[in-house]
Amino acid sequence: MRIADYSVTKAVLDRHGFTFKKSFGQNFLTDTNILQKIVDTAEIDKSVNVIEIGPGIGALTEFLAENAAEVMAFEIDDRLIPILADTLRDFDNVQVVNQDILKADLQTQIKAFKNPDLPIKIVANLPYYITTPILMHLIESKIPFSEFVVMMQKEVADRISAEPNTKAYGSLSIAVQYYMTAKVAFIVPRTVFVPAPNVDSAILKMVRREQPLVEVKDEDFLFRVSKASFVHRRKTLWNNLTNHFGKSEEIKSQLEKALSQAGLAPSVRGEALGLEDFARLADALQEAGL
Repeated sequence: MRIADYSVTKAVLDRHGFTFKKSFGQNFLTDTNILQKIVDTAEIDKSVNVIEIGPGIGALTEFLAENAAEVMAFEIDDRLIPILADTLRDFDNVQVVNQDILKADLQTQIKAFKNPDLPIKIVANLPYYITTPILMHLIESKIPFSEFVVMMQKEVADRISAEPNTKAYGSLSIAVQYYMTAKVAFIVPRTVFVPAPNVDSAILKMVRREQPLVEVKDEDFLFRVSKASFVHRRKTLWNNLTNHFGKSEEIKSQLEKALSQAGLAPSVRGEALGLEDFARLADALQEAGL
C-alpha cells in the first residue's frame, strides 16, 4: 500500500487528527499512477538529488525517495512534521526541513546532502496561492537547479509555457523562458486530490538553459519593461510605455527613438513581441536614457 492510496491517506489523517488549513493551500494527491508519471517525467534516478516543496503527508516524497539519491523536503506546516516522521520512517535518504522555502538559506541547506555535488532537481506539488513567487525565487537564486517538474494550477502552467500572440502569453512567460524551457507535460484532474481544489492542475517541466535565451544589458530592466508592456493587454506598446515612463515631450521623444532603434512600431501590442524583441527594446530604452 502506498501513502497516496486513498484509504492510507485517510487513515494517516485520522490517526493524527489532521485538519486542512486553507491558508497553506493544502490538497493531497491520492493517485499513485500520477505520482509515478511525475517521477518518470522528472527522470529521477540515483544520480540526482531532489528538493521537494510542500510534501504534505509524503505521498510524492515516497516515490522520490525510492528513485533519487536523496530528497530534501521543505514543509512550512509544523503539524505535518510528526506525520512525515511516521509515514517516511523507512527511508534514510529523506530530510524534512520545517521551513518556508522563501525564507530558507538554500545555499547552506543543500550542503546537508550527503553528496551535494550531484545535480539537483525541484519536484513539487506547489501551493496554488504562492506558485509564482516560489518559482521565481528558485529560478533567480544562484543555485543551478537543473530541472523543475512542478504541479500547479493549469492556468498558471499555460501562462508560463505560452508563446507570443496567444492569450496566455505575458510577463510571466518571459521571466521564466528567459532562464528555462517550459512545457506542459500532462494535466491532472481536480478529482484526484483530497480535498478537491476548484481547478484542474498541470505538470510543468522546465529545464534550465545553458545560458539565458537572449543577451541583454540589464536583466531586471528587461523584466520591468516586459511587465509594463502587459499592464493593459489590449493597449498598444506605446500606451503602456508612456503610462510607465511618463508622457512629457522629452520622454515621448526618447521612447520614439528607442522604438525606432529596436525596429518596433508604436502600435504593436506587447503580446506580439518575443523575448528577442523585448531584449532589443530594453537595451534601446536604456540607451535613450530611460
